[in-house]
This record gives sequence, structure tokens and C-alpha cells, in this order.
Amino acid sequence: MVKRYVNADGSANRKSIAELRQWRKERSAKTKDLSYRVPSVEPDVAFLAANRTKPTVTFVGHATFLVQLGGLNIVTDPVWAARMGFQPRLSPPGIPIELLPPIDVVLLSHAHYDHLHLGSLRRLPGDFVCLVPEGLARWFRRRGFARVKELSWWEETSVGGATFAFVPARHWTRRTPWDTNTSHWGGWVMRHGAGTLYFAGDSGYDAPRFREIGERYGDIRVALLPIGAYEPEWFMGGSHMTPEEAVQTFLDVGGDIFMPMHYDAFRLADDTPKEAVDRLLAAWDRAGLPRERLWIAPLGNTRLWSADETTIME
Repeated sequence: MVKRYVNADGSANRKSIAELRQWRKERSAKTKDLSYRVPSVEPDVAFLAANRTKPTVTFVGHATFLVQLGGLNIVTDPVWAARMGFQPRLSPPGIPIELLPPIDVVLLSHAHYDHLHLGSLRRLPGDFVCLVPEGLARWFRRRGFARVKELSWWEETSVGGATFAFVPARHWTRRTPWDTNTSHWGGWVMRHGAGTLYFAGDSGYDAPRFREIGERYGDIRVALLPIGAYEPEWFMGGSHMTPEEAVQTFLDVGGDIFMPMHYDAFRLADDTPKEAVDRLLAAWDRAGLPRERLWIAPLGNTRLWSADETTIME
């Protein structure tokens, strides 16, 4: 019997055909301004190639980041695809894939195509290990990736001197009509010394789980949190959080720095990149949080942090 995964509350985020049709009907009645493009900068590839000591995070786009921690080059949800289904990419990746340093670790949050892209995986440089959710190792091995480790929620593993913990999220997954929720989903907490980074993956708001993550890993320096693909909220709410919920998630996990993602590259729902950023800024200000703790990074931008201070590399 095939195992089907669920969220911590038992939900599976399955939508009916009627609900899907209702969303499509609503979408056809909307007019959206898609002219805004997320800013980008020239990546400092020379620094990234040479760096082996400083913890950094570079925004590539969508849920793809290059993280440098403990001397490792880590890529989250590597997607360099030019389109997703029939939708062209809104903004090019912040670092061309051929300019990446050799990758040591690939972290996967779940199997949706906008997070798991086979073509990008095959083009990544380096002899990397893939850390994946429970249920996905076989998919990787059948496609020639021998160095794969599968984790369940709250499990941890080490690579080099860094520790990687797979933590819960509220989502679902499918790659074909027959494999709905046959692998799990989640986020990752990366730790090395005083440097701890939380990559939430793709998730709806789940206060109990986020608070538990904050309790277990109370020294989160940087939190990478999704803010897009939330509209219409009645349809997307179980699997994607709004910008306002992302701010609350940041407070729940007790992070020091918030870095938004999952809003810039693909039009997966009805919201736009500008709407997501505008709502994030408004929610941030309403919460009375200082702007220096919010890193809305241009594509290609590298941010550097340390145990007791943060600096921005322009």
C-alpha cells in the first residue's frame, strides 16, 4: 500500500474540481498589473567562489537560495527553469547556474515542480548530497542521484560541520495525477556554530508548528519565509501564507532577520510580486518591527551575517 502523507493536523489540502473551477472563474474576472519586476544586482561570483568562512545567503529567486555555512555551499529548492507550465518566468535567476560555486548540499522542501526541477538538478556543479523529505529518495536514485538522504519531520543529519534538521510545514505535493502526497514536505533548519538559518519551504500558516520550531531552535539568525501565491485566500490558504501571516510566522519562530521568498519568479496564484511586497511592508510596520531586520534582497544579492551583528553586502 502506498503511504500518503498529511499535515500535523491531519489535513491533506485536497481541492475539489468545483473549487478549482470557481478559482479559475474568479481569476478570469481579474485584471492585474504584471509590469513590476523584482530588482536585481550583479552577483559577486568571485567572492562566492572564494568564501569558505563567512555565513552568507544569496537570493537566486522563488525558493532558490545559495547558502554558505560552515564551509559548505548549499542550494535550496534549485529551480533555474525559464517557465513553469505555461507561465514564463517573471524575472531571471539572480545567479546563472553556470556561475555557481561547486555545491555540497541540496535541500529539498517538497516535490512540486516549482521546487523540484530535474533539469536544474542535473546542471548543478559539484558532488553534492541531496537531503530530501521522506518518500522522495527513490525518485532521486532512479534518476541517477546516488548521494541521497531522506528525513522525516524533526530528524537531523550532519554534513561536514553543519547540522540540517527537517521541520514541519503545512502543505501538500503532487507531480502526477497518481502520486498526490506520496512524499512529505517541510522546511529546513541549518546550523553551524552561532549561525542558524531557517528555510521554511512552502507552507500555509501553522502557529503550533512554527512556535515549536522557535522553541527547539531558539537562535534562528535568518528566516527565509514565503510571502506569495496566496490569492485567492479561500483557495490557497491551506498551503500558502499571506504576507501578514509570514510576519506572524517570523515572530512565532523568533527570528532575528526576515528574508522573503516565493513571490518573484512564477505566477502561481492571482497575487503579484508588488502586491506581496507592499502587504509585507505594511504588516511589518504595523507590527512595529525595525526595517533593518527585514531584508528584501534584490535577485543576485548576497547578505552576510554573524553571531552578534549583521551586515549587508551590496
